[in-house]
Amino acid sequence: MSVSKNKVFSTRNLTRIAILAAAASILFLIEIPVVAFYKLDLSNIPVLLGAFSMGTVPGLLILLLKSMIGLLHSSSAGIGELADFLCGAALVIPAGMIYHRSKTRKTALLGMAAGTACMVLISVAVNKWIMLPFYMGAFHMDMEGILSFANVAGVDSEIKLLLLITGPFNLLKGVVLSLVTGLIYKPLSPMLHGKR
Repeated sequence: MSVSKNKVFSTRNLTRIAILAAAASILFLIEIPVVAFYKLDLSNIPVLLGAFSMGTVPGLLILLLKSMIGLLHSSSAGIGELADFLCGAALVIPAGMIYHRSKTRKTALLGMAAGTACMVLISVAVNKWIMLPFYMGAFHMDMEGILSFANVAGVDSEIKLLLLITGPFNLLKGVVLSLVTGLIYKPLSPMLHGKR
């Protein structure tokens, strides 16, 4: 156990964790509006790269560092960063664990698919019990006000917001993150493993 722990926290790994966390933090600032108040960012790509190259625990450390750095410019009193961490962990844990059982392209894709499914489920729960109550309290709105702000035709209840907007948005996010990670992991693999 101590040998494995020492490997995770080796100087080389800590350096890679810091670099990937910095890249994730920069990507966290770049948001692409998609639907309603949901915006797509690519900050979990470095997290997935770290989980695949070093293991699930380093991947989670990169995610945690990204979230902590995000607190420095948070507009949601840290609630958005908490939600991002929970959803990111739901993606990274299954992806990293499945990939490290057998390091093949197939298990990487399977892991990211499982992680995406977990992220969709967790995002619905996080939005229902954390994000929506926070925004309703912060902006003194009821659910009708949130739905009016979201301004999506046909979405007229909380359940529709969660199932027709939140879930599909996070499915799209998971697919985009998985595709980009799948495309760049192999070319970056030597650098990620410290071979170049």
